Amino acid sequence: MPATGEELPLAEGFPEVSRERWRELVAGVLRKAGRSDVDGRAAEEALSTAVGDGVVTRPLYTAEDAAPDAGFPGFAPFVRGARPEGTAVAGWDVRQFHGDPDPRRTNEAVLADLEHGVTSVWLAVGAAGVPVAELATALDGVLLDLAPVVLEPGAEFDAAARELLRIADERGLAPGAPLGVLGADPLGLAARTGDHDELTTRLWAAASLAARCHRDHQGLRALVVDASPYHEAGGSPAEELGCSLATGVAYLRELTRAGLPLEAALGQLEFRYAATADQFVTIAKLRAARRLWSRVAEASGAPPAAGAQRQHAVTSRVMMTRRDPWVNMLRTTVAALAAGAGGADAVTVLPFDEALGLPDAFARRIARNTSAILLAESHLGRVIDPAGGSWYVESLTDDLARAGWAWFQEIERAGGQEAALRSGLVAERLAAEWARRRGRLAKRREPITGVSEFANPKERLPERAPAPAGPRGGLPVVRRDEAFEALRARADAAGQRPRAFLAAIGPVAAHTARVGFAANLFQAAGIEPVHEPTSVGADTVAAAFAASGAEVACLCSSDALYAERAAEVAAALKAAGARRVLLAGRPGEREAEYRAAGVDEFVFVGGDVVVVLTSVLESLGVA
Repeated sequence: MPATGEELPLAEGFPEVSRERWRELVAGVLRKAGRSDVDGRAAEEALSTAVGDGVVTRPLYTAEDAAPDAGFPGFAPFVRGARPEGTAVAGWDVRQFHGDPDPRRTNEAVLADLEHGVTSVWLAVGAAGVPVAELATALDGVLLDLAPVVLEPGAEFDAAARELLRIADERGLAPGAPLGVLGADPLGLAARTGDHDELTTRLWAAASLAARCHRDHQGLRALVVDASPYHEAGGSPAEELGCSLATGVAYLRELTRAGLPLEAALGQLEFRYAATADQFVTIAKLRAARRLWSRVAEASGAPPAAGAQRQHAVTSRVMMTRRDPWVNMLRTTVAALAAGAGGADAVTVLPFDEALGLPDAFARRIARNTSAILLAESHLGRVIDPAGGSWYVESLTDDLARAGWAWFQEIERAGGQEAALRSGLVAERLAAEWARRRGRLAKRREPITGVSEFANPKERLPERAPAPAGPRGGLPVVRRDEAFEALRARADAAGQRPRAFLAAIGPVAAHTARVGFAANLFQAAGIEPVHEPTSVGADTVAAAFAASGAEVACLCSSDALYAERAAEVAAALKAAGARRVLLAGRPGEREAEYRAAGVDEFVFVGGDVVVVLTSVLESLGVA
């Protein structure tokens, strides 16, 4: 052991390894997997993953992957956090969302949340939530000076804000009490609805609210820069960043035009970002957002301290599934961890049943306890910028910042966020990104556990009361599970559940892998796979198929046994009345032979399973 005070050289005794040597070893592994075309740099690139906008995550990061100095927590450019102490003192603000339009039920749920660890309330008000006139009922018993309220008012932000301020005055709150956020977001509303007719009026109303807050309510912010509409329309992390910057800059212009000092205008904004189960991208996105906003503030002439971005992270609705919704608990846990590690000031964990309707008490309890466990038991908040210093995180932060800034500049060149929304520039860009991602989802390059992988067609979903519909008509609202949900809905509506017979050829060792693959494939569309008996031949497959009650079949075996028996088994299935015969595996050189014998389709890893499964349901007459 080294003497006290001496440095312990952890790498001593190990030979130095270069990046080139690592690439050689990777290439060797890839050659064993059949990739003989990769070597050197290509071997590293073969293991890289594109996350959109030209940003690529690589398999290895070293000190060679330099990134700009991240500075110190609480100091510009705020990459490492907006406050010097981070969340180490009090943790992040645990903010629970409430969207039930019944004010009494909402009040009961709000009080239960506040009694069990929630520190602020995010409340839908207006057409998609509690009526504005009933806001006092929903907040009855809530100590507004201890539990800030964040409004989600949509088009009724002015009326909702005035009602909240009336309640505060009626209860005798001090002007500086931390009331929360009024939720005015005219550009976000225009993005969601496509309605630009009243945008000028709404911007003026929002600026007026900000002026009133600055003058009379120092603990209140008037505006939200909500990046959710762009994320929920299928946008990439960099597109989410660019749209939020453009929106924030538009609000700064409006507020300073209305007479607010620049520093006060900056203080009237809270930014809202989606947190996904891709934890490192979420961490890097939040860190990049603070860096970029600090740059905007600097370029605007604000003092460095004024550029600290106030962030609210919300677990992504895009990633939430309707099928196997309990898996959403795992997704939101990872997303909340990423939001906390990324330095978000406030974190909202959406209930696991959010996609099904209004959550029940159990779902709300699990949502709030997710943050409680991360803070109290995992001690995540005790470390300031826990991801900082990682070559991967710092490099990814820089890549996202550059991509987000480039998109922001493109929007500004087009005339700003309002003009980019009106012209369709934003919609077209997001649609192109979603089309790319939708292709990956259809090919299961981005698997969805419980939906596109490991689905259970016989599951019974919990029943929930429908949630009020939010504003629509502008940017689309997408979900990762939408294509598979459509397939499952078709199968569920068929009356009797569709079946697919798995015609396994040869011994178990030869067909088990493809039987598992095919069963998983059919279950993703709500089709029940039948694998009985264990193995069939040309002389037994007709009887087995008839006994299965299926109308489609899939051959499963090794390539060697396909060459010997696939054609005759396929022909026997067709003769037995199979409407459609599939083969699990790539067609290869014998495609023409197999098709001539009756094989209609080939299913394999990397193929578009949505197209295949749609054709299967259509062949079964499932509308």
